[in-house]
Amino acid sequence: MNRIEEDHKRGWIKVDNYIKLPVNISTVRVSRPKLRVYYPQVKGLKDKGVQDRINKKIYKETDKLIKEQGYYENPLTEVTGYYEIKTNQRNVLSLSLINYAFSGGAHGLTLIRSLTFDIDTGKEYQLSELFKAGSNYRQRLSEIIREQIKEREIPLLGEFEGIRADQDYYIADKSLVIYFQLYEIAPYVYGLLHFPISIYEIEDIIAEGSPLARMFG
Repeated sequence: MNRIEEDHKRGWIKVDNYIKLPVNISTVRVSRPKLRVYYPQVKGLKDKGVQDRINKKIYKETDKLIKEQGYYENPLTEVTGYYEIKTNQRNVLSLSLINYAFSGGAHGLTLIRSLTFDIDTGKEYQLSELFKAGSNYRQRLSEIIREQIKEREIPLLGEFEGIRADQDYYIADKSLVIYFQLYEIAPYVYGLLHFPISIYEIEDIIAEGSPLARMFG
């Protein structure tokens, strides 16, 4: 029996509400001692295989966040979590899972993971898959972010060396939003830094048929 099956059996997982959007979403609550996390599950897709694939990935990332924040190892750790739907249109679902953990000390730690799916196939898209092959998207996006850092006068912990190939991102309507975890590039006081980039600014390198390309419709 895996962890999700155990949680259901013990009554730690409950469906709280049901949101009817282009893709139907239900909110699932995980409650254990010092843990209260809400995460989404897709409902009502015609292809149940696709639906299961998406939901298993969402749960896996939710559990991974809880694990990364030390909940299973440190009995003093308190974790709360919620989610945000960033895009739910044109058969694209992009969402963020946000968890906050506190184990004592000056402050807690927030982690965010985002997932972007093709609702027709259940495919999850990595950042690189949004762009044409050979487009050098990392350099292009890094230059845009570097300019935003300068305009916003954000003090960095060190020189900005550009984004990773697997940099965190989500899609919000007609923007690609690249973001960085706490301490990744700037001091804690600046929080999680988000850099919105209009799809029209990078239209020439967006891969045809990708979730980003669909936002032009």
